[in-house]
Amino acid sequence: MANSKTSKQVGYDNASFLERTFKLKEHGTDSKTEILAGLTTFMTMAYIIVVNPGMLAETGAVSFEAALIATVISAAFATLLMAAFANYPFALAPGMGLNAYFVYTVILGMGYTYSQALTAVLISGVIFVLLTLSGLRQAIVRAIPANLKSGIGAGIGLFIAFLGLKNAGIMVSDPATFLGLGDVTSAPVLLAVLGLIITAVLMYKNVKGSILIGMAVTTVLAWITKVAPAPQGFFALPQFGTWAKEAFFKLDGFSTLSFIGLIEVVFAFFFVDMFDTIGTLVGVAKRSNMLDKDGSLPKIDKAMMADAVGTCFGALSGTPTVTTYVESASGVAAGGRTGLTALTVAICFLVFGLFFAPVVSAVPGFATAPALIIVGVLMMQSIKDVNWDDFSEALPTFAAISIMPFTFSISNGIAFSFILYSVIKLLSGKGKEVHWLLYVLSLAFVLKFVFL
Repeated sequence: MANSKTSKQVGYDNASFLERTFKLKEHGTDSKTEILAGLTTFMTMAYIIVVNPGMLAETGAVSFEAALIATVISAAFATLLMAAFANYPFALAPGMGLNAYFVYTVILGMGYTYSQALTAVLISGVIFVLLTLSGLRQAIVRAIPANLKSGIGAGIGLFIAFLGLKNAGIMVSDPATFLGLGDVTSAPVLLAVLGLIITAVLMYKNVKGSILIGMAVTTVLAWITKVAPAPQGFFALPQFGTWAKEAFFKLDGFSTLSFIGLIEVVFAFFFVDMFDTIGTLVGVAKRSNMLDKDGSLPKIDKAMMADAVGTCFGALSGTPTVTTYVESASGVAAGGRTGLTALTVAICFLVFGLFFAPVVSAVPGFATAPALIIVGVLMMQSIKDVNWDDFSEALPTFAAISIMPFTFSISNGIAFSFILYSVIKLLSGKGKEVHWLLYVLSLAFVLKFVFL
């Protein structure tokens, strides 16, 4: 027929659409690489689909089913916003650590209701938006010295590897030494090590999708050998009615919130998310050579706006602070460079999170551990850019690298590195080398440690 298109023409049109939308060639990538990278990122952070709803359900104010939909929808929306608005391969979801603070400290500890806590999250999100519009958040990134940026990237890499070793069971808690070696003869650890070896060999051979293949092989072997339970089902319909009743737009009026308590809670949400996001964006971007010649991330205002609006949307959906995920580094390591990677993650959240949650929840933590360890290795490469001969630069950078994994917080690593950098430079007679904004932030971190 005269108006029909051949499959080749359709494929060309689709490729052209993706090229025009995401500028793939300009970023040195292609659609296949981007989609595989998106799948890789999703697999490494898919645990949030199960973990976040489980934690929120502990409040007794919302069911697992309602919290699941809130988690998936907020993650998909924010990640889609990152894809469309910033064209970056970063994925977002309700933040681990922030959700624990939301549940165990704000609600169960301080006695606020689920609705009041969501209101505090929304307020912090509005503050994010206003600060991003003012340009302050972008100015903070520009004020971070080059050595600290390298240290933040390496610190995040070590933090990710730490998570991988923990999830694999290779590293365990020890009452005598804090950390110890796990049972390396156990089946989960052996499968994790096998997955690590498979992934490393594929990486060496430059096989596309190496990290994703390693995770998939480890997962299937775990199911076959019954080391991890296979999914009991594959398909489940989302309960939108339950979500609308229990979680959607469940905000409380300001009159029921203690003013002093509100300030403390909002500030905590704001501070942790802001610096976790800055650290993640800078660290992952440096690993993938996205920073410009001045060490800044182009379009960082758009990336941060996606994060800020995502937080607001998450609060309205019924979930704690939405933030940029450090696991995005796994997709970047797999070759992701544009928003097509993020778009793939968003689609995966909607499809697998809403309709195939039983399969996603059956992927064991030790199967994703090799991916995190591999990414940690790749991100540690930025350590070579640090000027170790200047101790006023070396010690603050080392603080960022070491404190992040050992305190389980990106924000803490940034805080100590900022404080040490400012104080050492000032006392060494090099105070003029420090951007005035870094002094302000260092003081803010000190006040945070003292009063919160």
